[in-house]
Amino acid sequence: QVQLVESGGGLVQPGGSLRLSCAASGSIFSIATMGWYRQVPGKQRELVAAITSGGTTDYADSVKGRFTISRDNAKNTVYLQLNSLKPEDTAVYSCNARVLSPRGLKRTWDDYWGQGTQVTVSS
Repeated sequence: QVQLVESGGGLVQPGGSLRLSCAASGSIFSIATMGWYRQVPGKQRELVAAITSGGTTDYADSVKGRFTISRDNAKNTVYLQLNSLKPEDTAVYSCNARVLSPRGLKRTWDDYWGQGTQVTVSS
């Protein structure tokens, strides 16, 4: 069993910053891509940023230059630094990880999700 636990959300004024963390724990052999997604009620979940195990990153156009994704492979943790926040960044942010873990006598790759953390940008 693998769990992803997020932290760091909250209320911030426009122009402010937050740092989100997501730690994976459990029976983990390896983690491939880790990513952050966000969702607003009534809209589809969208990819915000992703990072491979080798450190290659990808960002949504709407956050390029403002958000930075990073990871600590030794701690199985991914971070998202959110700077220059705008009201339209308000959403529930969830982390995702593609994890190699044991299933009986085999090892399988599966996607896991965190519970989500609320980010609200408002004055």
